Amino acid sequence: MKIRARYRSLRGVSAAAVLLAVGAVGCSDVSEAVDGAKDGAKKVARQRSVYSLDIGDCYNPNGKAEGTAYSVEIVPCDEAHEGQVVGEFAVDKDGAFPGDDAISAIADERCPVEAQKYAPDTWGLPKEAALFYYTPTGESWTTGDRAVSCTYVADTGTLKGSLAGASSLKPEQTTYLKGSNGLYEALWAHQPETDTVEDDLAGYKAQAKAVAAALDTHLEGLAGIEGAEVGRLRTTLAKAAGNWKKAANAADADAFYIAYDPAFTGIDPNESVAARKELGLATTVPADEAEVWAG
Repeated sequence: MKIRARYRSLRGVSAAAVLLAVGAVGCSDVSEAVDGAKDGAKKVARQRSVYSLDIGDCYNPNGKAEGTAYSVEIVPCDEAHEGQVVGEFAVDKDGAFPGDDAISAIADERCPVEAQKYAPDTWGLPKEAALFYYTPTGESWTTGDRAVSCTYVADTGTLKGSLAGASSLKPEQTTYLKGSNGLYEALWAHQPETDTVEDDLAGYKAQAKAVAAALDTHLEGLAGIEGAEVGRLRTTLAKAAGNWKKAANAADADAFYIAYDPAFTGIDPNESVAARKELGLATTVPADEAEVWAG
């Protein structure tokens, strides 16, 4: 999943005016001009400062897709739109502005979590939806701005309808998604920066320990869900958990590799498709995940 920053601006919505100039033209041209003016007036009326964005708002950005934003156009979610706010949080930092990179690192970690609270089944998201965020600037930080707005934006084309999904889920669906999302968050959040285990065995073992813990939590949730396919998935994940624990306790790189191969294969998202179907959840593995497990 791609995450890119879109920085907020200190300023809110600036004053705007619509100028309509009608000369000696035909009736059809006047009609088109009037319609255009009406559309322009509607867009102006829908402008809102990025400071006042709320979870659930659907909107169209003004200007470029990335960079400093002053305002956005709020639109009904049943209209075609480019983005929707799906989460928000406040940066827990005082003192001087920590810098764009530091703020982005916090948003990289927090926004996926906040977004999943609003739209838990990430498999059901439109394929063009990518996670962006609005963050404070150095200038707005001095005024007390600490808010980060997490938002899905269409990489290409537009979105239609709300991405909200949490309120419509059944208890067993919520339990499954919470465990599954936690599992893959643990995997990627603890991914070492080095390419080989030999260069950071401790880091890879720490990742394995985190994944094993997340698997235990997921398995505990699955134990309370009925269904033959869910039961089969639980058996598969239990084996994977054992291998992740072996990797976490590996004495050397060779022992780690021996445990890691079946551990990683055991959490292949394709293994959960049948259980997801049984639970009434989305069953198409996202392209980026499918690519990872395809090797």
